[in-house]
Amino acid sequence: MFAFRNLLFPMLKTTFLGICLLSGGLALAQSTVSTYQPPVFTDPDRVKKIEAAWPAIEKLYQDYATKQHFPGMAYGLVVDGKLLKAGATGYTDLAKKIPATPTSLFRIASMTKSLTAMAILKLRDEGKLRLDDPAEQYVPQLKKLRYLTIDSPRITVRNLLTHSAGFPEDNPYGDRQLGDSEAELTRFLDGGVSLSNVPGVAYEYSNLGFVLLGRILTNVTGKPYQQYITESVLQPLGMNDTRWEYTQVPADKLAHGYRWQGNEWLEEELLHDGSHGAMGGLITSINDFSNYMAVHQQAWPPRSGTETGPVRRSSVREMQQPWTFNSLNAAFRYPDGRACPMTSSYAYGLRWSHDCGDRVYVGHTGGLPGFGSQWWVMPEYGIGVVAYGNLTYASMGSVNWAVLDTLIRSAGLKPRQLPVSPMLAQRKAELVKLLPDWSNAERSGIFAENFFPDRSVALRRQEAQALFSTIGKVTSVGELIPENQLRGTFRLTGERGAIDVFFTLTPENPALIQQLDLHEVKR
Repeated sequence: MFAFRNLLFPMLKTTFLGICLLSGGLALAQSTVSTYQPPVFTDPDRVKKIEAAWPAIEKLYQDYATKQHFPGMAYGLVVDGKLLKAGATGYTDLAKKIPATPTSLFRIASMTKSLTAMAILKLRDEGKLRLDDPAEQYVPQLKKLRYLTIDSPRITVRNLLTHSAGFPEDNPYGDRQLGDSEAELTRFLDGGVSLSNVPGVAYEYSNLGFVLLGRILTNVTGKPYQQYITESVLQPLGMNDTRWEYTQVPADKLAHGYRWQGNEWLEEELLHDGSHGAMGGLITSINDFSNYMAVHQQAWPPRSGTETGPVRRSSVREMQQPWTFNSLNAAFRYPDGRACPMTSSYAYGLRWSHDCGDRVYVGHTGGLPGFGSQWWVMPEYGIGVVAYGNLTYASMGSVNWAVLDTLIRSAGLKPRQLPVSPMLAQRKAELVKLLPDWSNAERSGIFAENFFPDRSVALRRQEAQALFSTIGKVTSVGELIPENQLRGTFRLTGERGAIDVFFTLTPENPALIQQLDLHEVKR
């Protein structure tokens, strides 16, 4: 019953030799940097399937705009760093009946925050500030701040980026401060700031925190933050139509904002640019903003190669990490009614959400009088959506969830697949030779020093032989499914059943097997 080696060895030998040839004959024990292969999408028709789903996606957006009484709406689908599809419905100016288009310029409100965060990281990468520096080092008025407790730490730049500074939630108060002058902001700071919490212990959404990041940009660079963000982020990305002040936008491009009240649309007064714009002042189009979304998509997967963005790819990935826990929504449901708990955290100017199906979403919402917006990218799927509406606090959350969920299901999308590292492949081949009787296992040199003290070879032999006896003669060895460079699972299929084999390697070089689990696959 254990005579499966004759079946496996030629295949394993061929696979192993192929790996050696692909690696130029270098030893498999060399550092993972030289052998690392980034994960890839394996479906050659993936983009065609996404394109085929566009009519259904467009209908979702247009039906939603009608139901929610949006005067106008624009939306886009970004795939693999490119604006694949875009559309619009309704009007940007109801009085003049100017149709909305993907080039129409909408105020995106708090979607601005991540561009401010990216500019801060650019200064960090250039050595001009540190994220764990006290914010008062760059905004002197904060030195007079009265903290709630004697043991309060000083507010850091990182606290401002992650809504953990201890400032009170300031929506919708902050929206009306957008056009305040720099002098007014200075007077406000000189008058003292009220805190709702001790820094670093809790999430609380703070527009003020990003206003202060704008002041930091100004003080560190010697330029108005608007100029610095434009020069260091917007222009390098080709976001040439994006503006801060609405009076600088061509009339035929500018989206006017409205409120739905008394069964009619009432026009909202447009807010001017000012000292608070770093938290929510940008005016941009779907076409322009897709260039920014592309930077966030192209940061994945980690890989070697030329850097092309305004900041390093590693810094963009850092922006997307969950830094401050926000919430656990155990009752979350997708628009189709499917229950799926969702946890959310705040990153650097970004929201990070992770659902029960291991899907990760990164993006932000935006809302101001007259406008609402949202964007998401899904790093491991290479897709993203963005939508704007010119209605006060227009909610785009439910429609964007529906669009992404529909797209994944209708196109049958799967996350990138990680190739098997040479070391994992080698250890798999060596393991298969030893199972199930563990002959000479202790002298094989492939197991870490903890392996047999944790579980003796005699006990491992006994358990393995019992499992192999149950499944009968092994007829095939499945492909290794890696979790990362040093951990994976494969399946041994026999005449009467199958065994899943999981193993993980040590941080040594060469990496050795530190854990091995065999589980019968229940039918």
